[in-house]
Amino acid sequence: MPGNARRVRLFDTLKREVISLEPVDGRTFRFYCCGPTVYGPAHIGNFRTFVMQDVLRRTLELGGMKTKHVRNITDVDDKTIRDSVAAGRTLEDFTSEWRDKFHEDCKSLNCLKPHLEPSAVKHVPEQIEMIRELEAKGHAYASDDGSVYFKISSFPEYGRLSQLNTRELELGKTQNARANSDEYDKDNAADFVLWKGRRDEDGENFWESPWGQGRPGWHLECSAMIRKYLGDTFDLHSGGVDLVFPHHDNEIAQSKCSCGGEFARSWFHVTHLRVDGRKMSKSLGNLYTLEQLAEMGHSANEVRYVLAGGHYRKPMNFTLDSLKAAKEALTKLAKAASGRTAPSYKSLIKGGDLGIFAPAMTKLNEDLNTAGALGEVFGNLKAAESEADWFGFFTVLAALGLELPEPEAIEVPEEIQEIAKKRWEARQAKDWAASDVFRDELAVKGWVVKDGREGYEILPL
Repeated sequence: MPGNARRVRLFDTLKREVISLEPVDGRTFRFYCCGPTVYGPAHIGNFRTFVMQDVLRRTLELGGMKTKHVRNITDVDDKTIRDSVAAGRTLEDFTSEWRDKFHEDCKSLNCLKPHLEPSAVKHVPEQIEMIRELEAKGHAYASDDGSVYFKISSFPEYGRLSQLNTRELELGKTQNARANSDEYDKDNAADFVLWKGRRDEDGENFWESPWGQGRPGWHLECSAMIRKYLGDTFDLHSGGVDLVFPHHDNEIAQSKCSCGGEFARSWFHVTHLRVDGRKMSKSLGNLYTLEQLAEMGHSANEVRYVLAGGHYRKPMNFTLDSLKAAKEALTKLAKAASGRTAPSYKSLIKGGDLGIFAPAMTKLNEDLNTAGALGEVFGNLKAAESEADWFGFFTVLAALGLELPEPEAIEVPEEIQEIAKKRWEARQAKDWAASDVFRDELAVKGWVVKDGREGYEILPL
């Protein structure tokens, strides 16, 4: 680990324990995140994972670690083909619209752009080459319809990430079963498809290959792009907890069998988001998008506060009331820092004394305890005085990716302005008794005056 970097520890899904994150090359922490499938707008459940991945990257960088962040775009799979054909549009035209919408939402949520964002469609040759290698090594076989499958019985380690054995799934019972769909029954380990032979429902979405016309299976794209941009051994792989099996188990199998190497040295998974105590689903109408929430009057910054505020390993229950609480919390932070300009992210990366907010960064460094970090921030807010304190304050906010809102203009009734003016004049005349009377009158009407050297500010209680 670079000598000036602060140590960051994270729960590793594979090892089932909290480990220290250190770059394998001693210089740059290289990590891969499974990106969006661009066939519609991403919802807040998707963005919980992307936001927490962003918090991890920020925490590493603000702790002095150089990073290389790769996140893919899935622009060819069962869903993108199905919906583009139904819409009568080309696959590229259809997916580019939703890719651009995803980027807009990421920008609204203040997520850093990945250093690389490869697409599945643009890496079909790399995927074909990986299948050829797997077939040559005896890990894959072709079927009569032109599809190619990975033979899981050829990889004894299969299922180690998701601990299939603890779910009483035995490979011997399923090794003759095949899964041709991109997302299959998650209680069934089966030989999974690497190349899907062309079918009528695919329309014009096919490529030429040694096995005939068709297109890659969904699981393969990540392995091929990881190999190209991060190599056979890299530092961390991330995604939602729903990807552990079968997607990530399949990635491990096809990558290790074709490339060798360790593949991902550690794994970072983010738990599910629930809405109003219920699972998110189209039938319940609770798959909120940023656009829908904006129409209800909630900012993306408030959404980010909620998504980043809970620990990533604990299920989060999202409610509209939580957005109201987020707005109040952000307003409180903005008022405390009133008159101060946040340093740029680049200047914060250079590091420095974090003052009384150093414990907040310590919380983040220990398994991304975002809730604990926010607790430290609010607990020390009133005591912040020195430049180091405020540097630490803005560093923690930058790690969480939170932006302070502009203070809302407060309309003060003329009657209240007049009473406040009389109070100020009484204070200038050192008529403390009259000043107290006016102060109490303001309080009864729900207002308070904050005095300064040159004047005063009228605020609602």
